[in-house]
Amino acid sequence: MTQSEADRQKDLEERLAFETLLADLSSRFVNLPAEQVDRAVEDAQRRICECLGLDLSVLWQRSTEDPDNFTLTHYYRPLGGPPVPEQMDARETFPWALREVQRGVPIVMVTEDLPPEAARDQEVRRHFGVKSSLVVPLSAGGGPIVGALTFDAMRTGRAWPEPLVTRLTLVAQVFTNALARKSADRALRASEARLSLAAASADAGLWSLEPSSGHLWATDKARELFHIPPDEPLTFERFLTFVRLEDHAPVRQGVQHAVETGQVVRVEYRTQPPDGDLRWIASWGQVHAGASGEPDRLMGVSIDITDRKNAEEHLRQTLAEVQQLRDQLQHQNRYLQEQVKGASGYDAIVGESPLIRRVLARVRQVAPTDTVVLITGETGTGKELLAHAIHDLSRRRQKPLVTVNCAALPPTLIESELFGREKGAYTGATTRQVGRFEVADGSTIFLDEVGDLPLELQAKLLRVLEQGQFERLGSTRTQVVNVRILAAANRDLHDMMQAGTFRADLFYRLNVFPIDVPPLRDRREDIPLLVWEFVRQFARKMGKAIESIPPEAMDRLNQHTWPGNIRELRNLIERALIVSDTRVLQIEFPSFPPVGLATPGSLEEIERLHIRQILDRTGWRISGKNGAAEQLGLIPTTLHSKLKRFGISRPHK
Repeated sequence: MTQSEADRQKDLEERLAFETLLADLSSRFVNLPAEQVDRAVEDAQRRICECLGLDLSVLWQRSTEDPDNFTLTHYYRPLGGPPVPEQMDARETFPWALREVQRGVPIVMVTEDLPPEAARDQEVRRHFGVKSSLVVPLSAGGGPIVGALTFDAMRTGRAWPEPLVTRLTLVAQVFTNALARKSADRALRASEARLSLAAASADAGLWSLEPSSGHLWATDKARELFHIPPDEPLTFERFLTFVRLEDHAPVRQGVQHAVETGQVVRVEYRTQPPDGDLRWIASWGQVHAGASGEPDRLMGVSIDITDRKNAEEHLRQTLAEVQQLRDQLQHQNRYLQEQVKGASGYDAIVGESPLIRRVLARVRQVAPTDTVVLITGETGTGKELLAHAIHDLSRRRQKPLVTVNCAALPPTLIESELFGREKGAYTGATTRQVGRFEVADGSTIFLDEVGDLPLELQAKLLRVLEQGQFERLGSTRTQVVNVRILAAANRDLHDMMQAGTFRADLFYRLNVFPIDVPPLRDRREDIPLLVWEFVRQFARKMGKAIESIPPEAMDRLNQHTWPGNIRELRNLIERALIVSDTRVLQIEFPSFPPVGLATPGSLEEIERLHIRQILDRTGWRISGKNGAAEQLGLIPTTLHSKLKRFGISRPHK
């Protein structure tokens, strides 16, 4: 035998052996259980490599987390080499090959002949020692590409003739079908597991009714729900004997409607066994058609809903009781609100002292009228709150109270804020502005710190008081308004009138019905009530729970002179709530001046001393966070007024 004949004989034997292997592999994958697919694929990769003298076979599948990428799932590599990462993505290692595979045709690759755009692929192939490869796309039934199967030569180059490519493509298709079957089996098992879990968790019974014969099949759980013995022959009519008589009609109508329309039947009914309690059952069913297209059975599921029905009934009874209590409470609330307003004048004004009761009595007297009210008192005593009480009890309460702090407005802007301005009234006035008096037309305006109004505006205010008329800044047109005026001052307007800084005619026009708000030091019996009210307010906002206040702390609060009055107390309690981390209020007292040693008539001296101590402690910083004004519970303009009144000035360095 010649050498060529020997070569042909060897080639024929190798082809025969490979064909035999392919036939064996194909038969092995027929009806292969899903759990054996992975092991069978890798074993087939091994046998093919051994038969053809190949050094590596890798199977890639589409990633479930990233559908545009392939991940390595099966491989055979007898020669060893660099370790293969547990997670190997084709987009990272073989980006060029991944794009080529998407075309859906087998690819023959020689590492050293790859194009420049395959530089990354070439680098990785050199790293693993791959010289040439055949890459076969995986596709099930002509669908989208779901992976790739590669066979590689590592020791020497390898030719990939067309017959070999065709046979290895068949191998790839066998693998694809097996993996698809495994995936479908896994999905089916997962679905069955979810269905079993749902049925078990729902404690449901299954049934099937043949409308033509009336035969009813039911699972043991369904028979248990219907109270039917497990071995008793069952028909629809027999089933109805276990249903309450008054529910027969809804059940019959539901079944008939489902059979006639093909729609889902949903019906709730009661069962009553002779020796058991009444139970509520809910059934859902769907008609299924036979080979002729006619409905041949109604299949469904039933569950016990007794607990739900009992809960609904209990809820209905509870809601009825709640509604009854709500109506009762509303009547009581309306009554109590009238009682509270009749007794205290306003919900937010806290106090039971004789002084505050007299103040609230005067509020009740004047509120229903349109009389001008002048509210006087030290800063922080709650003059604005009293103004709100008068407005809320007046006939004008349907409209909001308009508040103006005269001390907080710059002198250059206060006239336009109060009375408005026309466009172009002065440089920079690019638009027309409506003043506060126009906004308050038909309602009430509260002028806080009215003593700080410039003299030229006092005459304009007097005209509004007497005639309800004024002109906008920059306009000659008279505006007419119907506004009730409430004014407040913490300075002595009578003294200012004597000094010529406040118009006498305006003073007497404002002082028609004066109400003087007592300072906190004159109503010390109200301090505990105020403290607990502020504790409740700030605790609710901060999400804290305060249950007690140390007696010694309450004693110190009662002994303090409170130059900042209620505002100072409120600020102190707010700071205490911030630093308290237990259910006991922790109060950090500032350097209060001594109380009890002062002689009568020395309150101004005590206040002056307290202000100086706070100024020294803050380095004479009046405004801003933790400034003297904030610590005293005052606004900066009020503190400046007190410094001027007490003759306090910053010492020279």
